[in-house]
Amino acid sequence: MSPSMIAPVVEEENKKYQKGVKHLCDNGVTKVPTKYIWPVHDRPIFTKSDKLIKPKQNLKLPLIDLAELLGPNRPHVLQTIAEACETYGFFQVVNHGMEGDVSRNMIEVCKRFFELPYEERSKYMSSDMSAPVRYGTSFNQIKDNVFCWRDFLKLYAHPLPDYLPYWPSSPSDFRSLAATYAKDTKEMFEIMVKAIIESLEIDGGDEAVEELEEGSQLMVVNCYPPCPEPELTLGMPPHSDYGFLTLLLQDDVEGLQILYRDEWVTVDPIPGSFVVNVGDHLEIFSNGRYKSVLHRVLVNSTKPRISVASLHSFPLTSVVKPSSKLVNELNPPQYMDTDFATFLQYVSSREPKWKNFLESRKIHYIR
Repeated sequence: MSPSMIAPVVEEENKKYQKGVKHLCDNGVTKVPTKYIWPVHDRPIFTKSDKLIKPKQNLKLPLIDLAELLGPNRPHVLQTIAEACETYGFFQVVNHGMEGDVSRNMIEVCKRFFELPYEERSKYMSSDMSAPVRYGTSFNQIKDNVFCWRDFLKLYAHPLPDYLPYWPSSPSDFRSLAATYAKDTKEMFEIMVKAIIESLEIDGGDEAVEELEEGSQLMVVNCYPPCPEPELTLGMPPHSDYGFLTLLLQDDVEGLQILYRDEWVTVDPIPGSFVVNVGDHLEIFSNGRYKSVLHRVLVNSTKPRISVASLHSFPLTSVVKPSSKLVNELNPPQYMDTDFATFLQYVSSREPKWKNFLESRKIHYIR
């Protein structure tokens, strides 16, 4: 076949993948297309021999009881938060008040959104990273050389009245259920961010708390359909989160892995809990004391998985820098000032990988 004949075929194949993995699965895909096959050194290891040599590792993250945090045991809980942010970059929150209908309804209505016909979902497809609503696939479907086994719906959520009219109107109860969830997760974030600032022992941290409470909120709904060959691909590649804190709600299907002591370990999903993780902005703000940790997502061959990540940070117009309370002659700034525009420019010009953006903001001192 001549090059002139190959080009249209390749273009047609790429168009098919741009429609997402849910579309592929709905059309009966039985093998992972080449576009989704990761290099051998990046793939998860599922071989029988590996299972015989090394048993599956699941990680129980430190548990933060929100009722305890708000009670007389607060100093002890703050110490646990500090240790979790330094050691794991992750912890799980229980007794947060959202164990009931709010969380269940959010997972259920998101499942129904992804079960809509492709034509309905595709109304929200956009390559504009600042669009108030964006439906897409992979990690960055414009830049990714290899696709990952994931479709997403991204919703800007604060200020809620500004964005709510743009959110999907189908299913008919999507907006009302997602709006309740967005408000409740923002309230939880506000409780957690006060605890985080307090755990850093920052005197006069109220200014940062106020700025973060008025900051950005982006909700990302992730759909990972069953994959015929999960050993060849990833639901999401290794990455850290751009933002201050992420609050993650999962269904009961495991898939989240974090890099802990140079090993990929699976996080045990605790029903009704939230996984909270340090973002790049918190690592910068804490001047490196708290770490945004690499994480990725595995897929499986039998069960679909839904997760909802609520990413919170400073306002999009703010400059993010190490807290002046944590910087001195003995501990100089470890990161350059940054803002959302710098981040957008960075990720729009290359394929996002690992912690590359944060690494690009580090200051390297000559000693």
